[in-house]
This record gives sequence, structure tokens and C-alpha cells, in this order.
Amino acid sequence: MRRRIVPVLILSFLAFVVVTPGGAQQPAQSQGLRSPDVVYVPTPHEVVDAMLKLAKVTSKDVVYDLGCGDGRIPIAAAKTYGARGVGIDIDPERIREANANAKEAGVTDKVKFINGDLFTADISEATVVTLYLLPSLNEKLIPKLKSELKPGARIVSHQFDMGAGWPPDETQQINGRTIYLWR
Repeated sequence: MRRRIVPVLILSFLAFVVVTPGGAQQPAQSQGLRSPDVVYVPTPHEVVDAMLKLAKVTSKDVVYDLGCGDGRIPIAAAKTYGARGVGIDIDPERIREANANAKEAGVTDKVKFINGDLFTADISEATVVTLYLLPSLNEKLIPKLKSELKPGARIVSHQFDMGAGWPPDETQQINGRTIYLWR
């Protein structure tokens, strides 16, 4: 009888290491994070650019990307507009990737990435919030967005709106994809 060897990915190590913006590894605080709500699908670069333009991002903005994935939105906001960026993602692998991408882009002084839960993270500093989440998650975020964001903050979502209860202020089509803006 032949034995099969099945590779096993040990994720427990990943839960204990966070890569800081400077690239150094350090132990993560045990946050007991839950599993991601969505599968990571990166926003195309042309959509990232359109989202930041629609939000009228400037160097005075602090752009929070909830479910930041590889960090492309905060990195683009920093590199193109000089804005500060914060990415929050529950997956430590995405945070490592985002930090590596920020280092490669030369914007580690302007962006930071947090391995955390977007539903419990403090987003009150944000002047712009970007999203690429499912409609049910967007709707679940509405109370948080309305209570934590200051007047004048902008929210931009790729592909999904906030439901009938909160219609967008603007909608745009970018290469067959929809982006939404709320103020």
C-alpha cells in the first residue's frame, strides 16, 4: 500500500507575525480575529484611480481602505496624491503583501496596514473610506460609517452600493465596473 503525503499549511505561525511598514517582523498581539467575510479579489488599477478621483483625494486626506487586500488603494492615494493611507484587513497574509508593496512603492512613511477587523477598527480619522465588499457587508457598515466619520468624509465603493436605504450621491462606470460615492 502506498502512502500519500498531503501538504498541510500551518496557519498558526501566520497569526503570530506581523510585518511592520519598515519590513521588520514582530510578534502580533493575539487579536482572535475571525475568518474573512469575502474572498480577496483585487480592484483593477484603473478602478483604483477612478475611485480616488471620484473622492477628490488630496494631500490633506486620510484614506482608509476597509478590506485593503494588497494595499493598492492606500498606496495609490499616497503615491499619486500625497495622502496618508491606512489599510485594514483581517488576513495577515494580505497585510504582509501590502507592507511589501508599500516598501516597493516608496510610501512606507505615508501608509500603514493593520491586521484587524474592519467592523471593530477605529476609522474616525478617515476623510475618505474605500470599500470593495459585498452589499450585505456594506449595509452592515452603515451605522459605523455614519457614527464614526466626520461631516464631509467621502465613501467610495467598488461594484456594490449600500442598499435602498442609503442611495449614492454619485455613480460612475469604469470599463464595465460601477463605483459609488457617498458624502
